[in-house]
Amino acid sequence: MPCRIDAMARTRSDKSEQMHEFLFWPTLITIAVVFGILQGTAGFLVYVERKVCAYMQNRIGPNRVGPYGLLQVLADVLKFLFKEETLPRKADMALFLLAPVLAFSTALLSFAVVPFGATEPAPLPPAPPAAIMQSATPLEKQQHALIEAEYKKKLQDYEAKVEVYRSSYQFIIAPNIDIGILFIFGISSLAVYGVILGGWSSNNKYSLVGALRASAQIISYEIPLGLSILGVLLITGSLNLERIIWNQAEQGFLGWNIFIQPVAFLLFMTSAFAECNRLPFDLPESEQELIGGYHTEYNAFKLAFFLLGEYVHMITTSFLMVILFFGGWHFPIIASPEAGWFLKLIVFAGKVTFFILFYMLIRWTIPRFRFDQLMALAWKVLIPLALVNLVMVMVVKEMAWPEWVLLPASLAAVVVAGAVALNAPPRPRDRRLKPAATDL
Repeated sequence: MPCRIDAMARTRSDKSEQMHEFLFWPTLITIAVVFGILQGTAGFLVYVERKVCAYMQNRIGPNRVGPYGLLQVLADVLKFLFKEETLPRKADMALFLLAPVLAFSTALLSFAVVPFGATEPAPLPPAPPAAIMQSATPLEKQQHALIEAEYKKKLQDYEAKVEVYRSSYQFIIAPNIDIGILFIFGISSLAVYGVILGGWSSNNKYSLVGALRASAQIISYEIPLGLSILGVLLITGSLNLERIIWNQAEQGFLGWNIFIQPVAFLLFMTSAFAECNRLPFDLPESEQELIGGYHTEYNAFKLAFFLLGEYVHMITTSFLMVILFFGGWHFPIIASPEAGWFLKLIVFAGKVTFFILFYMLIRWTIPRFRFDQLMALAWKVLIPLALVNLVMVMVVKEMAWPEWVLLPASLAAVVVAGAVALNAPPRPRDRRLKPAATDL
């Protein structure tokens, strides 16, 4: 009996390995298409942002190159291509050239496990029955035979689902990665090295100050960024991004994580703004203070790599906000789990476009923080709120309470945090030492 169970377990393992079989040419074509579209979209977003800026400032924006200025993107590419490549004297050339490549490549690589269309999680194999003891009674052997027959039936269903899963195309470069969100966080955290190396190797004080600001800002905001999604991971029970989407789609519109984790979404969105160096968190490259910040000495395509990396990072974080909190490709009535891939792709693109435009609207709405305000927001506001949210989710899961309890609990936490902030004692305005009184 144990030998037969071991054989079935090996069969289950073999099927699981076949499901993860690497297909070279389809994967290579997907990588080429996705990365090409990603870079083209990042370049086009420069034009979109200039148009959004013009709209908010009652201007026209780019309108000279092509109809409605649509060829402005091509003109910008040609400008970067034909600019003179200059290298600052006494700069560390190896690190100076490595920095923009590192910033751009990490932004692209982190997109490898991000779903961008219709996906579904891989079927889970059934658990094999426990081995029966030789001293079992005839009744126990009969019951175990029934359990084994039921397991064989489940195994056949699992094999059929595996075949269907393997024959369907998943809109993701690396499907079924069970540590997908950890991979994104690990790779994206390396982008700070490109900023630091670029500022330090330039032999420029403005660049160095911008790099120091970037290192402090990005490392500080990675903490609330990571803490904010722990509640979502506890609710879903998986780090797999496809499974997080599927879990929300199965529960319907009210099953989106935004309805049970609103505080986590606000924390994630705010931290994402800081990670992307977008206003009001663009202290590392504030032109009023640091000329260009950490990329002051860069020009031509070296500067383009830095800018493209920032826009790709903005696209990736927009995808993550949609996946983690807004159901991914799911939308009530329009895109259900049974809908076609085209509808899911359109819904996904629409949601991501909304958040990208929201990035741009915020840039021309909120003024830049001071650096002490920026750091205080991370350490005194976002991190404590993220810890409170995590504790609330842990309590709800431990007590087996319904998940909708998290919505009023989250709103109550925000109200309490606001009351504490309003009743906090004001900071002294003048900390200068008063001159000591002297006898005349």
